[in-house]
Amino acid sequence: MDSESEVGMLAVVPEGAAEEPVIEESVWGAVRALRERGSSKRAIARELGLDIKTVRKWLRREWQAQQRRKRGGGILEPWGEFVRGRAPEVGFNGSVLYRELVSLGYEGSYPTLVRHLRPLREAQRQEESSTVRFETDPGRQAQVDWGSCWVWLGEERVRIHLFVMVLGYSRRIFAWGYRDEGLTALLDGHARAFAHFGGRTATILYDNPRTIVQEKDEGSGWVKWNATFKDRMDFYGVEIRLCRYYRARTKGKVESGVKYVKRNALAGRRWRDLEALNAGIEEWSATVADQRVHGTTHERPAERFARAEMAALLAVDARPATPRERVTTRVVPRDGLVAVEANRYPVPLSWVGLQVRVHLLAEEILLGRDGEDLIRHLRLAGKHRVARWNGPPRSATPPAGPAVGGPPQLDPAYLGFAGEVQVRPLGLYEAVAAGVGR
Repeated sequence: MDSESEVGMLAVVPEGAAEEPVIEESVWGAVRALRERGSSKRAIARELGLDIKTVRKWLRREWQAQQRRKRGGGILEPWGEFVRGRAPEVGFNGSVLYRELVSLGYEGSYPTLVRHLRPLREAQRQEESSTVRFETDPGRQAQVDWGSCWVWLGEERVRIHLFVMVLGYSRRIFAWGYRDEGLTALLDGHARAFAHFGGRTATILYDNPRTIVQEKDEGSGWVKWNATFKDRMDFYGVEIRLCRYYRARTKGKVESGVKYVKRNALAGRRWRDLEALNAGIEEWSATVADQRVHGTTHERPAERFARAEMAALLAVDARPATPRERVTTRVVPRDGLVAVEANRYPVPLSWVGLQVRVHLLAEEILLGRDGEDLIRHLRLAGKHRVARWNGPPRSATPPAGPAVGGPPQLDPAYLGFAGEVQVRPLGLYEAVAAGVGR
C-alpha cells in the first residue's frame, strides 16, 4: 500500500467522526501497513496527519480494533438465521434486507449488513459456479430438453422447436424439429428417440416444464405429474428424474447438445420443409455428431455406444404414441381463411359460406367437404398467423412471415433447388384472363 492510497483511504471518513471509530474503520490498517514497511512512528504520524500518541496507542493495542469489529458484527446475531434464509430469496440485495430488518427492529447500520452479506454471497456464487460432472453407467440415464431457433423452410423464415435427447454414457444425440413444444410433440419425440437408439435408458432427466410436471414441492419430494405424460413413461418403464428448480445446469449434457445441434447442424442452412429439415438432422447425427471425438469422453459417440451402451439399453414396447386428434366444424368466411386455434388456414374460395370439417392432428390441419379433396396444411405454432396457400391462384395473398434479410444464399445442400414446375395448359391462362376482363 503506497502513501497516496493510504491518504485516500482516510479521505473517505466523514468529517466530525469520533477518533476511535475513524481509527477502527480506516486508519488502523494504514498505521499497520506503514509500520510493517519499516516507517518510524513519527513518520507514520506525519504521513497520516495523526498525533504520535495516537499512533503509539494503536500500535500497542492492536487487539482492541479487532475486538470492536467482532462486537460490531454481533449486532446482527439475533437475525442471523433470518438473513441466511432470506438473502438468497432476494438475490442478496442489501437494500431490501436492510429495509426488512429495520421493520423487525434491527438497529445496526447498512454497512454492517453489507459486510455480513459478503461471505454469504460469495459462498452462493461458488456453489452455483461449481458443478460436479455426473457420469453415468451405460444405459443408466438419458437427458431431455427443448431448444428453439429460427430457420428457413423454402422462402419462409419460421421458428422451430427442437426435441433433443442425449444418452448420458455415450453422448449420442437424437434431435427432431416440431412446430411447438406441446405434449403431442414431447411424446412423439420420445417414441422417435427410442426407435433411433434401439431402446431406452433406465432413467431420463428433465427440467420442470408444464407438459411433465404441474406442481412440485422440493422439500417433501411431492410431484403432481401431467397424467398423460406420466402414463406414457410408466408404459415405457422409464423412471422420471427432475432437476431442482433453478438448477437446470444439472442436465448439462443435453444443454450442450441443444447448442451443438443449433450451431452445427442448423446454422446457415435451408430446407424445403420441416420433413426435409428432420431428415437433414438425422443424417447429420449419423455422419457428424456420432463420429466426432467428444471433448469429455475422448471417444466417438458411435464407437462408445456400440462398445458398451447399446447392449445396456432396455427394450420398449412397439405400441405407437396415442394420436391426439380432434374434429370440429367451421363455416368458411368471405376471405376463404378458416380460423382454427387463433390461426387461419386457406381453402378454395368456392367453399365460402359453406360448412367444412376440420381435423386437428399432431402436425397437420385437414379441412374438407363431402365429395371433395381434403385441403392439408401444416399446423401452425403460435397465434395470429396465416398458412400459405398451395392450390390454384387466389385473390387474397397471405401475409409474409418475419423478414430479417433473405434466406441463406450459399447453402450447398440447397443450391440448384427450384422445385418442380407444374405444367398447365395455355387454355387455363386464357380462361383466367377472360374472367379478369369481365
